[in-house]
Amino acid sequence: MRVERFVSERLEPALYRRRAPLEVTAWVAPGEPVPFAEASAKSFAPFAAGQSWGRPWGTTWFRLTGPAPAGWGGAGTRLEVVVDLGYSHVQPGFQAEATAYRPDGTIVKGLHPRNRYLPLAEVSSGGGVDVLLEASSNPDVSGDGVFATPTKLGDLATAGDAPLYRFTAADVAELDVTVWELLQDVWTLRGLLPELPEQSSRRAEVLRALDDAVDAVDPSDVAGTAEAGRRALAHVLAQPASASAHRVVAVGHAHIDSAWLWPTRETERKCARTFSNVLALMDEDPDLVFACSSAQQYAWVRDGHPELFARIKQRVAEGRFVPVGGMWVESDTNMPGGEALARQFVAGKRFFAEEFGVEPLEVWLPDSFGYTAAMPQIARAAGARYFLTQKPSWNEVNRMPHHTFTWEGIDGSRVFTHFPPADTYNSEVSGAELALAERQFAEKGRATTSLLPFGYGDGGGGPTREMLAAAARTRSLEGSPAVEIAAPGEFFRRAQAEYADPPVWSGEMYLEFHRGTYTSQARTKRGNRRSEHLLREAELWATAAAVQHGTAYPYEDLERIWHTVLLQQFHDILPGSSIAWVHREAEARYAEVARELTALVEGSLRELAGEGTTPVTFNASPFARDGVPALGAAPAAVGADATASAEDGGFVLANDRVRVVVDADGLLASVRDLAADREVLAPGARGGLLQLHRDTPTQWDAWDVDEHYRRHTTDLVDAESVELMDGSAERVAVRVVRAFGDSRVEQVISLAAGSASVDLEFDVDWHERQKLLKLAFPLDVHADRAASEIQFGHVMRATHTNTSWDAARFETCAHRWVHVGEPGWGVAVANDSTYGHDTGRTTREDGGTTTSVRLSLLRAPLFPDPDADQGEHRLRTSLVVGAGIPDAVREGYRLNLPLREVAGAGPVEPLFAVEGDGVVVEAVKLAEDRSGDVVVRLYEAHGSRARAAVRPSFGVASVVETDLLERPDAAPRALRNADGGVARLDLRPFQLVTLRFARA
Repeated sequence: MRVERFVSERLEPALYRRRAPLEVTAWVAPGEPVPFAEASAKSFAPFAAGQSWGRPWGTTWFRLTGPAPAGWGGAGTRLEVVVDLGYSHVQPGFQAEATAYRPDGTIVKGLHPRNRYLPLAEVSSGGGVDVLLEASSNPDVSGDGVFATPTKLGDLATAGDAPLYRFTAADVAELDVTVWELLQDVWTLRGLLPELPEQSSRRAEVLRALDDAVDAVDPSDVAGTAEAGRRALAHVLAQPASASAHRVVAVGHAHIDSAWLWPTRETERKCARTFSNVLALMDEDPDLVFACSSAQQYAWVRDGHPELFARIKQRVAEGRFVPVGGMWVESDTNMPGGEALARQFVAGKRFFAEEFGVEPLEVWLPDSFGYTAAMPQIARAAGARYFLTQKPSWNEVNRMPHHTFTWEGIDGSRVFTHFPPADTYNSEVSGAELALAERQFAEKGRATTSLLPFGYGDGGGGPTREMLAAAARTRSLEGSPAVEIAAPGEFFRRAQAEYADPPVWSGEMYLEFHRGTYTSQARTKRGNRRSEHLLREAELWATAAAVQHGTAYPYEDLERIWHTVLLQQFHDILPGSSIAWVHREAEARYAEVARELTALVEGSLRELAGEGTTPVTFNASPFARDGVPALGAAPAAVGADATASAEDGGFVLANDRVRVVVDADGLLASVRDLAADREVLAPGARGGLLQLHRDTPTQWDAWDVDEHYRRHTTDLVDAESVELMDGSAERVAVRVVRAFGDSRVEQVISLAAGSASVDLEFDVDWHERQKLLKLAFPLDVHADRAASEIQFGHVMRATHTNTSWDAARFETCAHRWVHVGEPGWGVAVANDSTYGHDTGRTTREDGGTTTSVRLSLLRAPLFPDPDADQGEHRLRTSLVVGAGIPDAVREGYRLNLPLREVAGAGPVEPLFAVEGDGVVVEAVKLAEDRSGDVVVRLYEAHGSRARAAVRPSFGVASVVETDLLERPDAAPRALRNADGGVARLDLRPFQLVTLRFARA
């Protein structure tokens, strides 16, 4: 307590010997931010310390001017400009920030609550100070620290105009370097002290040295006696770490969410502030190495601040500013489709190669909400060797058993993986964090090294000089892990060298938390799903038009659109956990993406179809459908008749494969597989049942679905109307209208001729609050596991709760389908825009098993967007009768890739024909290098070995197997031979293959 008071009452007030206020003038940008050149030309008005400023999301430009005081800046001091914008004590990055500019428009550095200084030499000329501050009055959206309280601050339209901040001071100040160094000595030792054994000699020694330091510093002359205080501590700081001490590789870092409680336009400015801070700190301290992911963030700086980007490039070349991750953004990994997750790496690595001449070898995803089992294969196919995350430490129930291990994906691919055991990616290099890293490191006895990312994130400014001082003092300090600052690649090389045979974790790394992110903000999720499939169509048909007709391929348009879609897969946008501003913007961007891609698709189809009046149906799916070949076009064939009739107050829909009874409540009373002569629904149960749950998470509103939601369930069985719709021999349907609470849903249940799929389409006008809407199918199936589609394959998850791991996985993510079955017979449930699911089973009184598949359709959280999901939604699902996994795969593509009909001259030959069960084409495009080569990405979808042939319909000079970046694979894994241009493949289960066809 004595030391604590000494720090707060003596050392901290003595940091600056003298201060002199600067003259402050200001100009308020009336709307969105403006460039420096425009702002600096405005007329600035006088502004006084203590004056309020900053409407929510506003920008105020301050100009600081004044003379550098004569006689200041002697030995042992450093002159600085110190600015307090009116900071609060909440975490940095969630309040006001500023970018400091010289009068010529070059950036000095950022200003933040815990990084308030500007070196005087950088902002003065001719003996005077002249600096402009672009100050952002960002609101603290989670002001009470509770991520559940509704706020109006997340939307510019509702945030109001009242000023948020009070400008406190802008001074020229004389930093006492010796006092500052003493403060760092004390901070390090105070942090070490509570981590030492209470009865240890080392603890007593450190405590006594701190006591001596307090005695050595005269309260009346702190500046004159600070050196004596340092001498009192020197011997305990000089004691080296033990030979067996844990080794920590510390890496400068600033985790900047590309959008979250601020819009993307503000992230652009956060990046400029943080990156300029890092560069300024590198000028001061040659030890700093900084790791930064996300090509998108570099691109923002390149486009908005070329001079700053040039400085970054110089430090990258030196190996000190280190691009990591190799992705466009730190994306969610659960919901992006396979091709989109691959393109995160294609776009990211291409950017880093073109701009910096480097290729990151590690995947860097410290904060995403769980990790798909497809990631190891995708990462390896993109040339990555390592994987880093920290998020699984947030698990509510089960602790991951390793910190350094091998992660194995669904196809058997493996990647060397590390979790920083300090459980943070925003470390301050504190004694508590270092001790926690050593205490928790699960590989003790086998390995000795862990990684520690340090720096304030989310616009907090990144690493600070105080953090570097802490790292220097703990480089070798008795009682502490030994700290060394180095690049992530150096850590991974050392860690892998010392732990050549680590344990293996197989399959997904499910996060036992934030399960609501599979459902929140349904319009954002629908926009992502539609964009992914429209991009598939646009690339496929543009490639066909280029190859078959010589049409120009829209490289620039497709790249720009991909970048938009990839940005919006960021792990707080696609999961639905951002403020209203972010999601309204995302929805608008998706609408523009849809408009542009639809125009590209339609233009290509017109080119391919040619002149004529014959109806030609185009099929972008990898499976033939209605007589139309996969990836080609032909007149569609009409299937056998479907019929509809009234029965017992309800209706019967039937074809030659399925008989469906819709009862008077508009529910599925019976779904019968005619071929197997088997009822799909459990006895006494009804399918297509909407269920409304109370949804009040304990902690994080938009993020979480907690297990207790199941205790409060309302079955929506009452219908306003159930009526047969006018149909045709090709499709029959029943319309059901329901009202509940303040909401209304119109449901169409339909059956097409010759189809085993019962389609359900919902138009929901949703106005509930803190409710969860699910769609339930209770199935007469005995299944102990369910197959859920993920990227390039599927995972099996238990339907029981044998273990705590099974029980915690009560809400899961699936892409286009879920399948449950018994040997030889099963049922698939597919969707066109839903990700959240739960699958469980119960035993009935008759001894049979009911396996229930439920889809999470809509939520209504109150934070951070109080109007999340309010309004109209259209959702489609289907129930596939008598389905195996191959049928589920086909159905997923059917629901998400509609046939397109145009008038033309006749059939269009597919660019490729694929022979081989289970081999699915995921993408057809022209090569990234614009050589005109045709690239095909495909995978084995059933989970079994496959032999396939890929036959092009155009002349081929050569075929090579490549990685995701379209570079030839030195040791082809799947391509057996390519005689005559036909690629013959042997694939292992779920194997992902990229082929490059050079045209003759």
